[in-house]
Amino acid sequence: MSSKRVLFLTPASAVTRIFPQLRNAEIEASLAENAKGASAFIESSLPQYIVSRPSLPGYKVEELFEEAKNNPSYPRIIVLAEKGTPDEARYFMELGAFDYWTDPLVVERFLALPDNKQPVQKAEAKSSAPKIVGSSLAMRRVLALAKQVAPSKATVLINGESGTGKEMFSKNLHAWSDRAKGPFIAINCAALPEHLLESELFGHEKGSFTGAIGRKIGKFELASGGTLLLDEISEMELGLQAKLLRALQEGEIDRVGGTETVKVDVRVIATTNRNLEEWVKEGKFRQDLYFRLNVIPLRLPALRERGDDILELAGFFLDMYTKEYALPRAEFSQEAILWLKKYDWPGNVRELQNLMERAVLLAAGKDIVPAHFLLDPDNWPLFEEDTQEADGESAEEAQQKSDEKPETVGSESKQNAAADFSGALMPLHEVERLMIKKGLEVTQGNRTQAAELLGISVRTLRNKLNEYKSMGLEIE
Repeated sequence: MSSKRVLFLTPASAVTRIFPQLRNAEIEASLAENAKGASAFIESSLPQYIVSRPSLPGYKVEELFEEAKNNPSYPRIIVLAEKGTPDEARYFMELGAFDYWTDPLVVERFLALPDNKQPVQKAEAKSSAPKIVGSSLAMRRVLALAKQVAPSKATVLINGESGTGKEMFSKNLHAWSDRAKGPFIAINCAALPEHLLESELFGHEKGSFTGAIGRKIGKFELASGGTLLLDEISEMELGLQAKLLRALQEGEIDRVGGTETVKVDVRVIATTNRNLEEWVKEGKFRQDLYFRLNVIPLRLPALRERGDDILELAGFFLDMYTKEYALPRAEFSQEAILWLKKYDWPGNVRELQNLMERAVLLAAGKDIVPAHFLLDPDNWPLFEEDTQEADGESAEEAQQKSDEKPETVGSESKQNAAADFSGALMPLHEVERLMIKKGLEVTQGNRTQAAELLGISVRTLRNKLNEYKSMGLEIE
């Protein structure tokens, strides 16, 4: 289930009917009817999304884009129009809107929104490429090819395992191209069922299906003059693949239920973690569409194939999260460096980034050791030998002494032991409790933010806190 937080800046009559459905989907919805109320709520509750009318009495949505311009933590802005036009949609997307919707609201739109809270401002995508870290031969080769083909309009197919950075490369291709001043629009083809995905891609006309009360502008129209990213293209149904092929070949689309053909000027980038040649043989993907997409193939190497890029990326994320959480800069122990090199990285760069965020929080300025990565003990190859404590005592001896001491629930000694954790082996439940404690400290007790940081649901966090409370282990 979702744990998204949405603030509506609209008249109550436009949205209250959908609130029960949002509540059932565990989406936290709040309402403000003026800019002053919205500003106060944003400051106190940090919603992930703002769904706003283009204008209200005494207010224009442009005010939100102005506030968001120099604030990277500002919520994503979705403009909700009563009817909508392509020109208005393009105008707001260029200002930095995350999306442009028209009435009526349906809960599926919210379910398809990304859960992560990092804003995606279109101005950033247009003005500069996201930083690509790595100097290995494998990365230099793929970067050289990407920069060579970026200025063209040719369709690019990016293949790579999950977590290798396919969307980041797509943004770089856009930023390096002649279309950098145009919109960069992304859609995840696996996130929506076929009928909704078709509407998202091509738009629809009023009355074209149940619930289509107004016209919707599709992603192809919104991306005209810029770049459209079709993420996880392999998950698209065969029927919709035929319509996509026509759009790519003819440069025109038909809105669902529409009678007029709409010309579009779009550079398409598609990504997949599948072997599309095999899917073509199995009849799961159209061969003609595969050939049309595979004009420029880019294969992103897995992290385990990138050699010392692992340490370079780890250092990059270490600096990033040290600054983000205002913590003293930690250093990698030799054991941590060896562990990073030996680990297989099934989740690639995304997994490394998540582990480094945890390590920065748990190390709190001390040397980072393998235990700070919090992986399954079966994947801790360096724990066959004891990690030495600063006073020369082995981790095993330190743990034995700790086990021999009587435990006083909530005692000062136990709190200090948790605070001083710097790499000795600990029971997994203690490591888990310490991580939750630090997550709540960093977010100043905000359970929703702490749950996002820890990669768990709010419900799981609440259950853990109740469990600790029943044991007398208050950590808030």
